[in-house]
Amino acid sequence: MRRREFITFLGGATAMWPLGARAQQRARMKRIAIVSPATKVGEISLSGRPYYRAFFEELSRLGYVEGQNLTVERYSGEGQPERYADLTREVVNTHPDLILAAGARLSLDFKMATTTIPLVTVMFDPVALGLVASIARPGGNITGVTIAGGLEIIGKRMGLLSEAMPKMSAVHFLASRPYWEDTRGAAAREVAERAGIALSPAMLNSAFNEGEYQRIFRSMIADALMVSEEPEHVTYRAASRSWRTNGLLD
Repeated sequence: MRRREFITFLGGATAMWPLGARAQQRARMKRIAIVSPATKVGEISLSGRPYYRAFFEELSRLGYVEGQNLTVERYSGEGQPERYADLTREVVNTHPDLILAAGARLSLDFKMATTTIPLVTVMFDPVALGLVASIARPGGNITGVTIAGGLEIIGKRMGLLSEAMPKMSAVHFLASRPYWEDTRGAAAREVAERAGIALSPAMLNSAFNEGEYQRIFRSMIADALMVSEEPEHVTYRAASRSWRTNGLLD
């Protein structure tokens, strides 16, 4: 997905609010709940990660300024999917005007938790994963952005890896068990089979935690490693650098 499209979408999220409510935006403070699966709450801000900075800048351009006519409530799943169900119920019970969420698991939990609060989601392929019936007509209270290319992007990534390592024959694919067992994992296996690559799951069996990553990295024997686009991996970026320094990823 191109940066311009992402910014336009996020800024345009306010357009989902009813026209009458938008006309009264100066009279009543709007409330957005931003829920990240892994990003720290402190980084969900104008001075935080670039995509959140773009989001707040576009909201400001449209006339919505935090602290003036907009309240933003921030939440993080801290990379622990087992917490998502409780987190989504907590958010829904505050009755915000709009929820912005990212990632498949979190979005699916919000779909189960509310059918009335507008939900804007950013995820891989909402149709394939059962979030909406179609991109053109998502229906209900859900709208959002899907990553350009859908499931086909898995094949593109594997193609780039093959170009970088033309003699590659064996690849580990790091992902959670739900990912590996649903349509995303199936797409990865299909692409690898067509390319003649032996693809093995480097599967996080229980949860996204440091012990699971270390178990996988210690046991890997392969030419290369692919990592799923699951946002929960973000939580362990800093730890992965120290593992590399200590030779765990070599």
